[in-house]
Amino acid sequence: MTAVALACASAALFGAMSVAVRFAVRRSDDVELGSLAMSSVAFVLTAAIGATRRLDLRDVWPFLITGTIAPGLSQVFFVRAVREAGAARTSVLMGTAPLVAVAIALVFLREPVRAPLLIGAALVVAGGIALARERVRPEDFRRLGVLFALTATVLFAIRDNVLRSFAKDTQVHALIAAPASLLAGLATIAVYVLVSRRGAWPHGYGRQLRLFLPAGVFFGLSYAALFEAYYRSRVSVVAPLVATESLWGVVFSVMLLRRSELVGRWLVAGAALIVAGGALIGVSR
Repeated sequence: MTAVALACASAALFGAMSVAVRFAVRRSDDVELGSLAMSSVAFVLTAAIGATRRLDLRDVWPFLITGTIAPGLSQVFFVRAVREAGAARTSVLMGTAPLVAVAIALVFLREPVRAPLLIGAALVVAGGIALARERVRPEDFRRLGVLFALTATVLFAIRDNVLRSFAKDTQVHALIAAPASLLAGLATIAVYVLVSRRGAWPHGYGRQLRLFLPAGVFFGLSYAALFEAYYRSRVSVVAPLVATESLWGVVFSVMLLRRSELVGRWLVAGAALIVAGGALIGVSR
C-alpha cells in the first residue's frame, strides 16, 4: 500500500508541477534559465531529504548517466512545451511515454511482443487522434509545443530503457538515486545554457529561481516519491499509477487554468485513452 500511495503522490505532484510551470513561464523571459532554476530547487530538496543516507559514488553512475538524458535535456523541452502548448496538453502528451519506451525496448532490448502491449498502443494512438480532433484551443497555443512535448517524452522513454538496462540490481537507496539523477540533470542544463550563450552566464537567475520555486518543489517531491515507489514494488504496479499524471495535469488545469487552457471533451477523452493505454502497457511489462 505504501508503494501505491507513493506512486499516486508522484503522479499528482507531476501534474501540479506542469501547472506551476505554466504560471512561471507566463512571467518568465528565459525558459532555459527557468529550467535550470527549477532543477536546482528539485536537487536541493531531494539532497536534503536523502542527506542521512550513505553515499557511495561507485554505485550511482547509472543514475548520473540517465540523469543527463532526463531530467537533463528533457527538462528544457518540457518547460518550452508548457509555454507553447499549455500545461494540460503537455501533460497528456507526456502520457505517451510508456508507448515510446516499449517501442525502444522492442527494437533495442528485444523484449517480447504481447497482446496487452498492442492493445495499449492502440489506445494511446486513439488518444492522440482525439487530441488531433480538438478544434478549440487557447489563443497562445503553438503546434511547436507539441513537438517539444514529444521530444521530452522520447528522452524520458530513453532514460527509462537505459536505466532498465544498466541498473536492474542496484543497491543504491532511492533517496540517493533521486538527487544523483537530478544533479546530473542540473549539470546538463547548466552546460546547455552556457554553450547556447557562448560561455556567457545569463543574468536574472535569482528572478527565475523565485518564479520556478513552486514548480521545483513539486518536481523534487514527485521525483523522490517516484524512486521510493519503484524501490518498494514492481514496475507493473507502479507504472500504471504513475501514468495517471496526465489526468492530474488536466484536473489541475481545469481547477486553476480553466479560462486559459480551454479544456474540452476531446482533450479529456484523449487523456483518458492515453492513460488507459499507458497503464495497460505498464502492466504487460
